[in-house]
Amino acid sequence: MSKPYKIKVFGKEGCAKCKMLNQRLDKLLEEKEWSDFEKEYCDVETVDGLVAFASAECINPQRIPAMLITRRQEETGHYAPVQTRDPKPRDKVCGKSKLYQYVGLQTDYSDEGKGIISPKMITTVLEEVRV
Repeated sequence: MSKPYKIKVFGKEGCAKCKMLNQRLDKLLEEKEWSDFEKEYCDVETVDGLVAFASAECINPQRIPAMLITRRQEETGHYAPVQTRDPKPRDKVCGKSKLYQYVGLQTDYSDEGKGIISPKMITTVLEEVRV
């Protein structure tokens, strides 16, 4: 049976930050607490990955890796992005990495963000969809 939430991860081969985000998510999703989530990796250097990325319509291509939380729609069985309840240009935990319109993260390569998506940032956005 499909899980209620799917995390779409956008990355590319050979990217150390993409590999790190995938490893952090894989480790987290092994925990029972996060069993209602599954991960879908979208390689933006493939046609399917690029189509998924373009369909997301909310991620800056210069801020990959990124992740978008989607929820399964009961009536169709398809997954759709979860809208954020409180859009802010900056978040206390996630800084400028948090997506504005939808629940998710994209890499902040500024001096402030240093290109890191931390485990705490990941759990913060996963918890947001459950509220």
